[in-house]
Amino acid sequence: MVHIGNSWDTILADEFTSEYYLKLREFLKYEYSHYHIYPNMYDIFNSLKYTDYNDVKAVIIGQDPYHGAGQAHGLCFSVKKGVAPPPSLVNIFKELQADLGFPPPQSGELTKWAENGVLLLNAVLTVREGQANSHSGKGWEQLTDAIIMKLNQRKIPTAFILWGANAGRKAQLITSPIHKVFRAAHPSPLSAYNGFFGCRHFSAVNDFLCANGIEPIDWRL
Repeated sequence: MVHIGNSWDTILADEFTSEYYLKLREFLKYEYSHYHIYPNMYDIFNSLKYTDYNDVKAVIIGQDPYHGAGQAHGLCFSVKKGVAPPPSLVNIFKELQADLGFPPPQSGELTKWAENGVLLLNAVLTVREGQANSHSGKGWEQLTDAIIMKLNQRKIPTAFILWGANAGRKAQLITSPIHKVFRAAHPSPLSAYNGFFGCRHFSAVNDFLCANGIEPIDWRL
């Protein structure tokens, strides 16, 4: 069964033994044995491995993993070192520079954000090569909803960063008044100019954290 290696194991224990997850697990066994699936099966839960439940300061919600070879490694929007940043990530770096003045990094790997308390969570955690959204509706959404609801229950003010309509649908799960939702258009080139550029979420999230006595996130990469 799943072994994350931190407090998520206990917090999500009921999910990992539930009927829907066991069905999802059987589906994934078939998919990984018959197709090229991303990310590598050992990287599926990297977002949870890198950012313990108790350490989450902010959550960025993506849609599903990149479906090209060598890109996805279990953190939304992130690609492995040595892989060219995809267009959405390039736009994220442009907004980061406009907001905080940090120049675009050489690498598109966002592991440092995860280690600084940013849960980089996709709504769906696996995908078939070349087929975006091919693993949607198989059970991942129920698990990631549970993750967000568990975070919503915490007594620690948390920033939820929702870019695009798909991520925005998770807003209904965030009901505690101590948290704050930051919404904008998706950073994709198709929509970035419709409200993503200029959202200044990086500084706004840190302002929110500081106002609640929480150490801000170091967004430098």
